[in-house]
Amino acid sequence: MQQLNDVEAVAALKESFEQIKDEIAKAIVGQNQIVEQLIISLLARGHCLLVGVPGLAKTLLIKTLAEVLDLRFNRIQFTPDLMPSDITGTEVIEDDRATGSKSFRFVKGPVFANILLADEINRTPPKTQAALLEAMQEHHVTAAGQKFLLEEPFFVLATQNPIEQEGTYPLPEAQLDRFMFNLWLDYPTVKEEVQIVRSTTSMYAPSLKHILNRDEILFFQELVRRVPVAENVLEYAVNVVTKTRPGESTSPQFIKEWLRWGAGPRASQYLILGAKTRAILDGRHTPDIEDVRKVVAPVLRHRIVPNFNAEAESVTPIQIIEKLLQAI
Repeated sequence: MQQLNDVEAVAALKESFEQIKDEIAKAIVGQNQIVEQLIISLLARGHCLLVGVPGLAKTLLIKTLAEVLDLRFNRIQFTPDLMPSDITGTEVIEDDRATGSKSFRFVKGPVFANILLADEINRTPPKTQAALLEAMQEHHVTAAGQKFLLEEPFFVLATQNPIEQEGTYPLPEAQLDRFMFNLWLDYPTVKEEVQIVRSTTSMYAPSLKHILNRDEILFFQELVRRVPVAENVLEYAVNVVTKTRPGESTSPQFIKEWLRWGAGPRASQYLILGAKTRAILDGRHTPDIEDVRKVVAPVLRHRIVPNFNAEAESVTPIQIIEKLLQAI
């Protein structure tokens, strides 16, 4: 893979992407757009927040993705009594039988994986959430005064249940900003659900192949950073983000009426990274404005905060984003 030039690498990635989708489809029915957005986020070195009711195969989807990409997978079920050390790891005392002395040894927690599923992240207190969010941002954990580097690539998928709010600790806006994408999983269609029931109630057990490995994924992550972007595409992405800010003089009137505050510069960065990745997955060597528009919804959904006017009129963030795209 290292011997390929960038043009050849883009062609190789497009071919691998088609194979990845085919392999995942053996275990997961539908959810094609979610699969594409997960891979975009992984290659852009981002993280995802998955929102969906129970039973939509979120865990199976992530496990399947890890298996197809030959990456180490761990899952943490977040609960109110979960401690930061349950995520990062802890020190244990060991006896040295030869010398009779005792010493501390750090036992790594489940965060030391390539793909980490943080199930129901809003069920645990802010102190424990912060332990995971430090790892997401810094790609290391601090324990017993020492820093321990995480494995690369490191990709976090956190899930939330949109229905149950009792006994939850909503993620603050500053922490939501750490996630590249906010993805909402819909119910399958009737045709897809028939296929799901048929396969899961029979002897069918898919045999999955490894399409990429760890080193190839790291290579493609670097390739994304090398993709050139035209100035007008860059300016368009920044323009979309600045127009979500109610205080900006250029923002549309409905933004000033419906939003308490808008997205920060990290949204612009993720729009460009998402557009770059989407372009090369499609076999193109540079993104266009349409690539930016395709990733606006998952990038901005959790970064804009509706005010009381929007809530009173039952206006959702997605409706505001769609109206903004029409206005630009």
